Amino acid sequence: MYQYLRLAISNLTHRGLRSFLTLLGIFIGIAAVVALISLGNGLQNAITGQFATLSADRLLIQNAGDAFGPPGAGSIAKLTEHDKKVVEEISGITRVLSRYVRVARMDFNKVAGFEFLSSFPSKKEDFTYFVDSFKLEAEEGRLPTVDERGKIVIGSGFKENTYGKPLKVGTSVTIQGKSFEISGILKETGSFQFNTAIFMAEEDLKKIFNIENEIDFIVAQVTDLAQVDTVAEAIKRALRKDRHEKEGAETFSVESPLQALSAINTILIGINAVIAGIAAISLIVGGVGIANTMYTSVLERTKEIGTMKALGAHNRDILKVFITESALLGLIGGMGGALLGLALAFAVSGIASKALGGITLAVTVSYPLITIAILFALILGLIAGTIPAIQASKLNTVEALRS
Repeated sequence: MYQYLRLAISNLTHRGLRSFLTLLGIFIGIAAVVALISLGNGLQNAITGQFATLSADRLLIQNAGDAFGPPGAGSIAKLTEHDKKVVEEISGITRVLSRYVRVARMDFNKVAGFEFLSSFPSKKEDFTYFVDSFKLEAEEGRLPTVDERGKIVIGSGFKENTYGKPLKVGTSVTIQGKSFEISGILKETGSFQFNTAIFMAEEDLKKIFNIENEIDFIVAQVTDLAQVDTVAEAIKRALRKDRHEKEGAETFSVESPLQALSAINTILIGINAVIAGIAAISLIVGGVGIANTMYTSVLERTKEIGTMKALGAHNRDILKVFITESALLGLIGGMGGALLGLALAFAVSGIASKALGGITLAVTVSYPLITIAILFALILGLIAGTIPAIQASKLNTVEALRS
């Protein structure tokens, strides 16, 4: 086997340019598969990581019209304090919170921007629960108390010089025409929503938007995790009955983080499958390139094959020589393509993470994937070189020497 490898390496290096062009097809195919799947897995982890702050024991009740926009925009039927009381009366629920999320204009340093604004709960026990469950900690300054007004806390994403001047603790900004002082800057979390949001007291937010009876969405904490689906159905029935709505025509939705996560994972798995399929096409092209190279090699080396047979080489020896060459092309192409794919994935990841701001698109290196990709390239090389190798092994010695 050592002699076969030496001969194969010698033949491939002798035809260096042709071998490189053949390898290029395998390089591109394997690199595409490794890079795209690694980035796809990284994207899936990044998106599912956004749900890390949402516990599985929470149910989210929101307006049906909020599916494709921020809460409070274009809803067909607003949630109200009355709806909250209906939810509170359902058994199996420990806590019910009103939540407000709006897009607000913020002015600072003569620069205007539109930012996501969220509220802190107005009750002390709800405030503590909210802060603890979402792991909100101040990296600079402090979180305001429940009774404080005119104070805001900003996410870690505001450290960037978005307004031409850094936002610091103690700085005053104008939100919706009202002045607020920054009391703290949050530590970076795994959720870009929190990293790029502004938090203020619920009463302050309701005042600047003139909110009276309206609620953007309601969060209900379920007592028993195993009863999440049962409680969700109970909430739907109660709200349907109270609003006099028919099943399937609700103006609200009740969802758990697990449901949303499951739907997103299904979509991402499908996208990864399509991406892998598209990338696999280039591998087939690479296999055709290997077959073409091996056919050309057989035609060029007919006299060499005749000489080897005249010196005592058997058909199986000739077969092994060409099979080894094609397998080596596949192996080298697979290894080089895997390294190139990882390099591309890390490069794209770095660029995308900077562009996306709060989302970190980390490359997920799957060693089983890399191993399978290299083995696939090796097998592809073996298959592509089999027919040319059989053709070479069956050449007649005399006719081969005459050519």
